[in-house]
Amino acid sequence: MLWIKAFHIIFVASWFAGLFYMPRIFVNLAMVPTESHAERERLLLMAHKLYRFMSLLMIPALGFGAWLWMDNFSGFNRGWLHLKLALVVGVIGYHHFCKSILRSFELLANRRSHRWFRIFNEMSVLLFAAIVILVVVKPF
Repeated sequence: MLWIKAFHIIFVASWFAGLFYMPRIFVNLAMVPTESHAERERLLLMAHKLYRFMSLLMIPALGFGAWLWMDNFSGFNRGWLHLKLALVVGVIGYHHFCKSILRSFELLANRRSHRWFRIFNEMSVLLFAAIVILVVVKPF
């Protein structure tokens, strides 16, 4: 099971690297002047490629996590694990919300400021920190 845990950690860390960077691209997109089509298209291309890559990393991260959970199902009555799983659902929602934001930029329908995206960028960091603390400390 140590191999499964190692692969889970590798894929989760890689997935989160994308989740950390995607909103940064949104900050840049929100700051692009309307007449700068080339810069906008370059950032959209980067965001699309990153989203695809993040999605590919999410699948094994969740798969290895499910494998670990199934192997230790008797420990499911622990409160920290319930909260961790709820936060993982939140991370999946955050991931998919990034896709809807990307669509709004494609359709020139974004109405949010670069400041909003700077705050949105911190959400993935807070989710990651909370999950790591729950897994390592197991506070309840």
